Amino acid sequence: MTPKRHATTIAATGLAAALSATAAPAQTVTETTEDGFTLTAETVADGLAHPWAVELLPDGALLVTEREGSMRIVRDGAVSAPVDGLPEIAVVGQGGLLDVAIAPDYAQTGEVYFTFAEPGPGGVGTALAKGVLTGADGADPELADVETVFSMNEKSSGGRHFGSRTGFWPDGTVYVTTGDRGERPRAQEMDDHAGAVIRIDRDGTIPDDNPFVGESGAAPELWSKGHRNIQGADIDPETGRLWTVEHGARGGDEINRPEAGLNYGWPEISYGRHYSGMRIGRGTEAPGFEQPVYYWDPSIAPSGLAIYDGAMFAEWQGDMLVGALAGRLLSRLDRNEAGEITGEERLFEDDLGRIRDVDIAPDGSFYLAIDDNPGQIVHVTRGPAS
Repeated sequence: MTPKRHATTIAATGLAAALSATAAPAQTVTETTEDGFTLTAETVADGLAHPWAVELLPDGALLVTEREGSMRIVRDGAVSAPVDGLPEIAVVGQGGLLDVAIAPDYAQTGEVYFTFAEPGPGGVGTALAKGVLTGADGADPELADVETVFSMNEKSSGGRHFGSRTGFWPDGTVYVTTGDRGERPRAQEMDDHAGAVIRIDRDGTIPDDNPFVGESGAAPELWSKGHRNIQGADIDPETGRLWTVEHGARGGDEINRPEAGLNYGWPEISYGRHYSGMRIGRGTEAPGFEQPVYYWDPSIAPSGLAIYDGAMFAEWQGDMLVGALAGRLLSRLDRNEAGEITGEERLFEDDLGRIRDVDIAPDGSFYLAIDDNPGQIVHVTRGPAS
């Protein structure tokens, strides 16, 4: 029998009330771009409790996670009851039910992967589980055969910096991003999963070609280290390489392209400062640490990254769309044919709210998760030229 879904509330927050399956009233915001065309952002689901991730299913429905512990399906504006079968989830601070991704062979397997704050001895930590989604087109959706395939090897108290994005490399392996859990030195401890990009096989086993396999004192799941709190990640469809976006402290949000075995410096180097105003570590660079490809100072608190690949906004092909929480905007990072970031356009500033996630649809339109309570899912399409 599939276990019932549970959520453990550790902070002063609760599970969202069950939502009725009624269509959300459409709310529309428009924005004129630098290229002279109009973006139309229409609310397609409302009343969600801190939506953290949105993932398009093959039939056009949306799979949505709520940080407060529920997964739901949005179909034609109607929001389902919570998906049953989730494991126990710790809802604490920034932790809860976080990212979701469907498997590359979802049409055959129905497999869904999701990250969450997992309770256990010592506190909580980032974990990745998978399950088979059934009943997605009905009133009683469920995850069956749920299995945790990655669990952070050191749990701790506190509710900060869980990461946490997941997806699939072209070779079929899975990436999971973690944060330093608000304990800065952990990002440089090689036997610790904190502050890292993790690479595993879909069943949780460790690929033989991971950079630290067989190295004493290093966790074999590690792909890269020295990250503060990665809350956006995507694979470049042109190159198959992973890009990430992570929170800095007071400034120093970063875009990185994590490579096997490399260290991205946190907390030894940063383009930001501590919230006290003091310098972080050794400054902006030091031997043995990689430089970011791009950074923001002051901070926009980036969360959610999608590399644009679609026909609706052909002018944006290969550009990066990054949601911002503190900035309350969508950042479009223009890239040239070599993949280099050459400029930034800020869209929907203060119009939609805290943008937590970005997901590109097959027709080139895209969806945004607006992190609030109540929060929304917004669909962005192209309007006429102005």
